[in-house]
Amino acid sequence: MGNVLNKLSDVSQSVRGRKRKREADDGGESGVGSDLLDKSLQTPKRKKLTSTAKYIYQALFKEERNSDITVHALGRQWHLHKVYLSQSPYFASMFNGSWREADDDYVHIEIIDPKITISSLYSVFGSLYMDEIVLEPKEVISTLATATLFQLDSLIDRCAEVMVETINAETAVLYYEAACEYGVKVVKQTTYSWLLVNLLSVYFRAAKWLRIISPELMEQLISNPDLYVVQTEFSLYQLIRFWMSLKLFPDVEPTIEPGKNPGIDDPIVRYFAERTSTVPFLCTSEGAPFEQVFRALRLRHLLNHHVDIKILRQDNIIPIEWLHKPLFQQWNSVLMIDQSLDRQIECDDRTFLESCIRCARILEKNESSKWRWTGFHYGLDLLLISDTRTLRIKRHHRTENERLLSLQVKRQFLIRISLTSMNELGQIKHQQTTQIVSVSLEKNEEAPLVVFDPELTYPMLISVNMMLDSPPVKVAPNLPALSDASGTTDPTPGPTGDTLAQNPSSSQASTSPSIARRLIAPGSSGNVTVESLDGSAGSSNRMALVNES
Repeated sequence: MGNVLNKLSDVSQSVRGRKRKREADDGGESGVGSDLLDKSLQTPKRKKLTSTAKYIYQALFKEERNSDITVHALGRQWHLHKVYLSQSPYFASMFNGSWREADDDYVHIEIIDPKITISSLYSVFGSLYMDEIVLEPKEVISTLATATLFQLDSLIDRCAEVMVETINAETAVLYYEAACEYGVKVVKQTTYSWLLVNLLSVYFRAAKWLRIISPELMEQLISNPDLYVVQTEFSLYQLIRFWMSLKLFPDVEPTIEPGKNPGIDDPIVRYFAERTSTVPFLCTSEGAPFEQVFRALRLRHLLNHHVDIKILRQDNIIPIEWLHKPLFQQWNSVLMIDQSLDRQIECDDRTFLESCIRCARILEKNESSKWRWTGFHYGLDLLLISDTRTLRIKRHHRTENERLLSLQVKRQFLIRISLTSMNELGQIKHQQTTQIVSVSLEKNEEAPLVVFDPELTYPMLISVNMMLDSPPVKVAPNLPALSDASGTTDPTPGPTGDTLAQNPSSSQASTSPSIARRLIAPGSSGNVTVESLDGSAGSSNRMALVNES
């Protein structure tokens, strides 16, 4: 009996032990849950009440509750609040200074800037009551003008961002002029760079927007060495001839065929060739406003093809006297090179950039390509060769053409390459520019020019600046003129460099101390055949495509 009782006691203690263990375990789990619950309840949760700003905007700005100041501008009144308007330094100085308006509840603002509108005033005043603003690209110039008036730097920066993001053929000139007027440097520099790259490739077929370019801006662009001159310098003459005709006849819309630039047969362009007066157009009262634009042309490089010279004479825009000196320099260089009397071409960067010939081409696809720019090149037949990642140059010399080519064993010239990738709006995605280098090539010798940056994409513009003969020597006033290496005399002082200084994209002229005097290593050679790019024979405004023969 005693043994039975002892066993029952052991079972009872065992059961109670397991129960206490389960209770202890349950208590532990309950403690952990309580800690997590307490922690989650004690941690602050930050949430933005999006309705607060909307309520302030709705109640105080749109419904004009509790207004303590009335602002009158452009014939309309706004019932606003000094505490919000004081975010603007314009109003802050007015309300906190010794001005009469500091104690008044009425302010009249006389606005003389035509770009400021009631709509832009409404947007800018409303932005003072909100932490965001919706900027329409079509209204951004008006908003910028209004933000500038009220000295709202943050809003000016937002306008600048929108302008940079929306540069295209329609907005580029308008944005540039607004940036100049209101001192927005980033927009001025970006739009100017856009125009340098796109002027010739876009505006030939955008007459509406070409027409609004001012003579001052056009002069700056065409004198800039960084201008992408698609295709040759004579293309630039044709562009400004077209631009001038658009200015002269603002109500006439030209007839432009798809994919083609307006040529000499376009009625609006034919006006010049059909004039009965023998007086050059730039010497007339009508042409006087455009004189400085045409003076900015590199006249020497307009004389590289007999058809181009014929067109210049038919148009009778440029006085023939302007061409005398360039023709003399051109002929003198030809004679010196023909007799092997030319020397190594050397000059500083500024002289190179002011004197070089500019040529450019658009590479639409990532594929191998060969081309030449036709016209007179002092007996050099230079081929440009792109294999999608590099650009090379070749002195092409075929025996059947030797009577037209320089017979010197080695010919030297200076060259600089600029590459630009763009998006569908023509906005610059990436740019690469080489140094000015000296290239020396024997007959049929080939040399590399540049390896493309990996960031470059297609379509891509290639711009080439070349100097194929020694530039004229510039002499100081009151000193006798001296012959340069090509025998050219120049009794007049050279440019002062003001043109480069006023162009924001010409910084390389001042940053590069001298030309990189290195010779490009030679490469491979090959035979080629040539066909016209556009099939036309009316002008040297064409490039030759090159195919393997």
